Amino acid sequence: MNIRLTFTIIVSKILVFALRLLKSGGTTLPGKVARKLYPDIIKVISRDYKIIMVTGTNGKTTTTRIIGEILKVNNLKYISNKSGANLFGGIVTTFIDSVDLRGRAKAPIALIEVDEAAFNVVTDYIEPDVLVVTNFFRDQLDRYGELYSTLNSVKSGIGKCQKTKLVLNADDSLCASLGKDSGKEVVYYGFAKEAYHSDEKLVNSDAMFCIFCKTKYDYESHIYGHLGSFVCSSCGYRRPQSRVTCEKVLELNTSHSNVLFSIISKESELENKTLQAKINLAGLYNIYNALAATACATALELPSDNLVEALENFECGFGRMETISTDGKTIKVILVKNPTGFNQVLNFLMTEDKNMQIAFLINDKLADGTDISWLWDVDFEILEDAQGRIDNFYVSGIRAEDMAVRLKYAGIDCSKIHIVKNYEELLAKGLSNTKVGHNFYILPTYTAMLDIRKLLRKKFGLKEFWK
Repeated sequence: MNIRLTFTIIVSKILVFALRLLKSGGTTLPGKVARKLYPDIIKVISRDYKIIMVTGTNGKTTTTRIIGEILKVNNLKYISNKSGANLFGGIVTTFIDSVDLRGRAKAPIALIEVDEAAFNVVTDYIEPDVLVVTNFFRDQLDRYGELYSTLNSVKSGIGKCQKTKLVLNADDSLCASLGKDSGKEVVYYGFAKEAYHSDEKLVNSDAMFCIFCKTKYDYESHIYGHLGSFVCSSCGYRRPQSRVTCEKVLELNTSHSNVLFSIISKESELENKTLQAKINLAGLYNIYNALAATACATALELPSDNLVEALENFECGFGRMETISTDGKTIKVILVKNPTGFNQVLNFLMTEDKNMQIAFLINDKLADGTDISWLWDVDFEILEDAQGRIDNFYVSGIRAEDMAVRLKYAGIDCSKIHIVKNYEELLAKGLSNTKVGHNFYILPTYTAMLDIRKLLRKKFGLKEFWK
């Protein structure tokens, strides 16, 4: 018996238990303490697992949840950091919480969400069997730095891995570049050229020029942001062929999407299997998350027979389109954290056909990003023409006033903008002004989401965020 290992696990498990008893989560601190006591503990306690990692800018938590549902319907037991604690401390805590006192695994698979800035460090200790990369978008500059720095950091982490299969977004020129000349097996996923007609103008500030020769990309089709069927006319770098493909978006509304997608199995590269599935979340970005999860299942060589069941039945993670019903009204909480993601949420709101209330909760703590200038890159102007369907705009959080100013400059009627700092008051006003059968949308940044969710959990008996 490794006495030091057992002692470290016991101390960490006690700390997890105590912190959760105090309702503080216990998702990160125990892992930090464990690393102090036993620096290489993660190497030891992760070695018996088949490891699936999910990283990227947007969609990590939802993609991880969908993969979890796919594993579940295939009767595969797994552990996961469901809380979204995706930095190194949180990942160590997840493993400690899931092994016995000798460090032995309680399940065969570890499904781990990893922050894109932490991935390069995590791979010093753990090599994933399958790595899913969702996308790369400009995020919090004060935390992540320039976009290509994040891409290169993930690329460096991949370079340490010998056995890893890659699951990459074919429509993201940055993400797809990780597979080029990597020497690794890659399963690409994305949209067919005729799958969806986007009315969104091509906003390509994140990846306008070819990553290899700096020539401006041409697009044969465009989904949103810089995602689409890109091609470089100079060096020939272009969107790779996807093995998991959305062939057609059949329906897209505020509750779900209905898609037709194809899968090319490893065994028969020439034979497509076509499936129709209802994805239990709205928004184009969630179709991408579902494609990523399906591509992961393909990389794992899982049967496609029950994929439809998994896509239709999975539960969203906390704060990711989380829905709460009360007195015939619906509260929907949707995390926002960067311009591209925010724009997709706003586009989703434009599909709402009933009057609604919207609350923006903006904080500037370290986990949110202390530089909130990114709000000026969000296309709030699209809300101007929809003011007839939006009864009130509430702004709250540490930077509520900044959000109010941004809405004013977007052309929103100032009489509809209400600064409400107290979350109890915000919730009461929003619900009282929401009609029966209508929706109250709450759009918070990360720490604001944790705060408002504490209140919602107490009022409506929600699960703890780590469950």
